[in-house]
Amino acid sequence: MKPKDIQDLIDFISKSGLNEVNIETNDFKIAVKRDTDKEYVSAPVAAAATIAAAPVAAAPAPAPASPAAAPAAAAEAPSAGNSVEIKSPMIGTFYRKANPESPNFVNVGDTVEVGQVVCIVEAMKLFNEIESEVSGKIVKILVDDNSPIEYDQPLFLVEPA
Repeated sequence: MKPKDIQDLIDFISKSGLNEVNIETNDFKIAVKRDTDKEYVSAPVAAAATIAAAPVAAAPAPAPASPAAAPAAAAEAPSAGNSVEIKSPMIGTFYRKANPESPNFVNVGDTVEVGQVVCIVEAMKLFNEIESEVSGKIVKILVDDNSPIEYDQPLFLVEPA
């Protein structure tokens, strides 16, 4: 099950009014439960999820970012004239490689194809492979390795082929 499928499932459950859903196949098991003890219910909370053959990466603590680095990074950003963004499908921690000993999935200048793994996002102790939705050349990597990321945050700029 891909991260987008999980997000779609959570969105569906939040709109359906169901309080709990359990799905189990040979490859994965997922349980989603809505927190009904609160006055508000904004979205369900995934109680447990495991996916077979998920890559495991040692996660060192992220280095604190300096406030001065943020404006400098924004100034360096190339114009997104014909570039396409690869965005995060979830909140989590961004990793450029499967484990500390592995090479990066992609680097600036690399050519990617649709469906090629470009990074991993760790969310709730699950390591989710993020695949490119566009073929082209990586122009810029917008996030530092081991950094926290938000839903729909741009991760890469790709110049379409």
